[in-house]
Parts: sequence; C-alpha cells; structure tokens
Amino acid sequence: MSAHASADTLLARSIDGLAARTLVRAAAVLLAVGLTAAAAQFTLVLPGTAVPFTLTPLVVMLTGAALGSRLGFVAQAMYLAAGAAGAPVFAPSPLLPPGPLRLIGPTGGYLMAYPIAAFVTGWLAERGWDRRYVTSFASMLAGLAIIFSGGVSWMVIGLQVAPAVAFVDGFARFILADVLKAGLAAMILPQAWKLIDDPRAHRAREGRSYRT
Repeated sequence: MSAHASADTLLARSIDGLAARTLVRAAAVLLAVGLTAAAAQFTLVLPGTAVPFTLTPLVVMLTGAALGSRLGFVAQAMYLAAGAAGAPVFAPSPLLPPGPLRLIGPTGGYLMAYPIAAFVTGWLAERGWDRRYVTSFASMLAGLAIIFSGGVSWMVIGLQVAPAVAFVDGFARFILADVLKAGLAAMILPQAWKLIDDPRAHRAREGRSYRT
C-alpha cells in the first residue's frame, strides 16, 4: 500500500483537486466539533447513574473515520477545549459539573478518550477499513472499546468507584445500545465511499479542478 493510499479518507477523496483544500479541511474540523456538540444535546438520563446515554460516541467515530486520524484527533481535542472553556457543548445534565470540572467528573474518562477513539478510527479508515461493512463495524467497535475503557477506568481509578459498580454503571447499561449504534454507523461509511467513487462524482471533481 502506497503512502498516498494509506492516508486516503472520505474527506481527502472528496476534496481531491480543490485549490482551497486547507480551508475545506479547517471547515470540516469545525463541522465535526459542531456535530459532536449537537449530538451531546440528545441525552437520556438513566436512573441510578450519573452517566447519560448520548449519541456523541457515534459522531466521534464517524467524524474520525471521515476526517482521518490527525484531523479527527484535532476535532475532538477542540471539542474538549471548547467545553472546558465553558461553551455549552457537553451533554446537559443536572448531575454533572459544568465547564472544566466535567473533565474530572463521572464522565471525564469517556470525554478524554474521544480524541484517542477518533484517532484510532481515522487511522483504520486511512487503511481502508471503512470501505466494507465488516471492517467498518470492527473499526467502530475499536473506537467504542477505547471510549468505554477510558470511562470505566476513570471511574475506578480517579473516582474510587468499586470495579463491579463501574462495570455496571459505566459499561453494562450502555453496551448493547452502543453496539447497535456502531452497527448503524458502519453502514454509512461504505455507502459514502460508493457515492464518492461513482464515475459522475469523479467527473464533477475533475470539472472543479479544471475551473480552479
């Protein structure tokens, strides 16, 4: 596999031939931050735990795969920085602390794992894992494993929660729904590649390149 192919992502293929690639990459990172913040607003508070059910991990993994490892990491780091600065981007909750305190609260481990999960999902996508459903699903599961590992580990080590309680409240309550979400997300990526690799899409990109 060539160096060029190993860095091929949905974003890279979509903007191939454009003159303003740097601006488009920056806009794509900001869009990923906005999508992550929007997903965090769709929350479901579960009884007995301060960890809410959100759509954020789904967006973290999808944007990581679409942007690639480095830009995916940057997007999630910017999301955390915005939340720590006080921007209302984290999941709304009467039980969780606001601003920078959220990063050391019950959900801090999950949040801090977002950039790593995005990086790994993007790294796998750069190597073609997002082209087929099976490998796309596997990359989503890898991202989920990182997020859950960060969340449960922080509950045990940082908050001194008993391991059995952390496992139930931070993993078991959510894993089935999150695996289903990962399965749905894994369907999106191969379909996006089919659209981009359509001959009509190639001709449109060539036309934009010629005009610029």
